[in-house]
Amino acid sequence: MNNIPKVKIGIVAVSRDCFPESLSTGRRQEVVKAYGRKYDKEDIYECPICIVESEIDMVKALEDIKKAGCNALCVYLGNFGPEIAETLLAKHFEGPKMFVAAAEETQGNLCQGRGDAYCGMLNASYNLKLRNTGAYIPEYPVGDAESCADMIHGFLPIARAIIGLSNLKIITFGPRPQNFLACNAPIKQLYNLNVEIEENSELDLFEAFHKHDNDERIAEVVADMEKELGAGNKKPQILNKLAQYELTLLDWIEEHKGYREYVAIAGKCWPAFQTQFGFVPCYVNSRLTGRGIPVSCEVDIFGALSEFIGTCVSQDAVTLLDINNSVPGDMYEESIKGRFDYRHTDTFMGFHCGNTCSGKLSGHEMKNQMIMARSLPEEVTNGTLEGDIIPGDITFFRLQSTADCKLRAYMAQGEILPVATRSFGSIGVFAIQEMGRFYRHVLIEKNYPHHGAVAFGHYGRELFEVFKYLGVPVEDLDYNRPANLPYATENPFVK
Repeated sequence: MNNIPKVKIGIVAVSRDCFPESLSTGRRQEVVKAYGRKYDKEDIYECPICIVESEIDMVKALEDIKKAGCNALCVYLGNFGPEIAETLLAKHFEGPKMFVAAAEETQGNLCQGRGDAYCGMLNASYNLKLRNTGAYIPEYPVGDAESCADMIHGFLPIARAIIGLSNLKIITFGPRPQNFLACNAPIKQLYNLNVEIEENSELDLFEAFHKHDNDERIAEVVADMEKELGAGNKKPQILNKLAQYELTLLDWIEEHKGYREYVAIAGKCWPAFQTQFGFVPCYVNSRLTGRGIPVSCEVDIFGALSEFIGTCVSQDAVTLLDINNSVPGDMYEESIKGRFDYRHTDTFMGFHCGNTCSGKLSGHEMKNQMIMARSLPEEVTNGTLEGDIIPGDITFFRLQSTADCKLRAYMAQGEILPVATRSFGSIGVFAIQEMGRFYRHVLIEKNYPHHGAVAFGHYGRELFEVFKYLGVPVEDLDYNRPANLPYATENPFVK
């Protein structure tokens, strides 16, 4: 995946001048050694110039980690720490930052060897607030070398998402389809997140597509598609056009990303797309998303944004699905009840026309878009990639500027069940504990659209921290609550 950042985190130790500097130096060295034993040592850079005790030290450390190419920062309280210098370091560092603190090592050295970083972390957090400086502080931010190494490693996916967003451009084509107000996207919050957006018309895209007529690269892309599809290549007659469209998008990205390093696309896919282009773009969308370039359907700008965040966090392909339909009662009784620990209301089907990459489908076939073919000639609706989505752990999530222009987010961990959907499109049978309540009191109550991003794995911890770091208010950061924790709008008298 070359559309997400590589994180290099600089660890800078700090020390209050009335504590032995050796406490912070030695403890920092042990953290770096522990990290190298468990993880990729290339992820971390140990700032060797000085222990930060003063503002001058802070400037030296800042210059050193910048020169070393660090794009994330770990402020390590080896002892109590200088609250001014350490928080100025965080304030002036432009990338994501975290704070961790050293635990005491042994009862045999609680005089000269006591660092009091437990107390120092309180002062650090207080001063960060005074300076309006955000930083990631782990759930329990005090630990020995091994646990601090784990905390730093746990920060990497969060840092990747923050760095990615600060260098992201979302490219859109066309307005939303009629009757798709649910994909409304007030773009002020994109700018608040430091995300750039380029909005284009479908006519711009159509012109660019025809400039790629007879492109000499088409045959190579078709061959790659044939290899990927294998026996699922049921619509070979459409591959030339799909390859031409893929080249159009890739060239547009290179020509239009400007000073931004990363790109996501929110594209128009109906109703006029099929009749003018002669196909549906689902398969191409799936191929780009599989490479780490999210392409959302139906000009869903915040869907594309969410997919990009999920790609950064998981370093894997994601997908965007409709929270679509209930699981029929007979399917639940036959295939789920008694086999899995879920009630009927915990289950639903996630679906989209054919935008999930082939690597995330149990089996895949190129088909036509059945819904659109009900009102259009079938030959212009070819181009979907259909199949049941692979079973396994998932996280359903979304970051959204809702109709009131507030930034909100949700995440819910669950799984895709190994149950045949007996349906069409890119689709799976999803199960999330307490989904019925979550559906009513989060998705409906807080006016979320029907699209949700899906990461393949449990990434609730990382996404929660990313959304917090981005400034989503805690009251608007939701998850699927257990039954003993009611939502604010939940009727306590309902049985």
